[in-house]
Amino acid sequence: MSTTLPTSKASNQPPRKILVLGATSGIAEATCRIWAAQGASLFLVARNAEKLAAVAADLRTRGASYVDTAVADLDDTDKHPELLAHAVNSLTGMDIAYLAHGILGDQAEAEQNFNTAAQILYTNFMAPVSLLTWLANFCVQRRSGVLAVLSSVAGDRGRKSNYVYGSSKAGLSAFLAGLRNRVDREGVTVLTIKPGPTRTAMTAAMPKSEKFADVDSVAESIVSAIDKRRDVLYVPFQWQPIMFIIRNLPERIFKKLNL
Repeated sequence: MSTTLPTSKASNQPPRKILVLGATSGIAEATCRIWAAQGASLFLVARNAEKLAAVAADLRTRGASYVDTAVADLDDTDKHPELLAHAVNSLTGMDIAYLAHGILGDQAEAEQNFNTAAQILYTNFMAPVSLLTWLANFCVQRRSGVLAVLSSVAGDRGRKSNYVYGSSKAGLSAFLAGLRNRVDREGVTVLTIKPGPTRTAMTAAMPKSEKFADVDSVAESIVSAIDKRRDVLYVPFQWQPIMFIIRNLPERIFKKLNL
């Protein structure tokens, strides 16, 4: 292990206090590894207790100054206030809330079964709205904080291959844009993160997944965007011009494409 001091410790700054929701997702875990090396204090929330414990143990060995966890089903919105208050109390504050909660779902099944579609929409949109409402109000009261949220390039335009998932992310991106417009003047940053396909456990079974973006590179870009208090991040960067073109294709052309 390197003997180089983490950035936050070397600069004599207190460790950043970071809440991570959906901490066992591939992108979230890679991002947390960077923060751990910087000596951050982390509160991790995920559904799978065994995976969560393994992630927490790994982050402690990587240099995190403090790690606490909570096992929770983030779809249970009634429990959000208690969960978030507990997390903030455990961290004795909060500098960053990083929301990586979400599912891809089964598009083919969602086309035939409304309940499947509804679950995707609920997990990817309704549950995050509940979390972000509480977190935004907390940050506004303190006139500080960063809310960094994983959306997706899939939300920029509905495509037949994943339009249910894409719809949930489109709603989330729109919500984040409005939230940003509301809280930016209060000293709170809202970062919408729009990854393209990334190599993680969630995408391992997808065709051509070996060509997807490297998760560690994606995580580095996310940490940099948070540090710079950016508003929107397309990652890898080439997805920004790609999605600009896709968004602006005339519908008469777009509807004939096999996307």
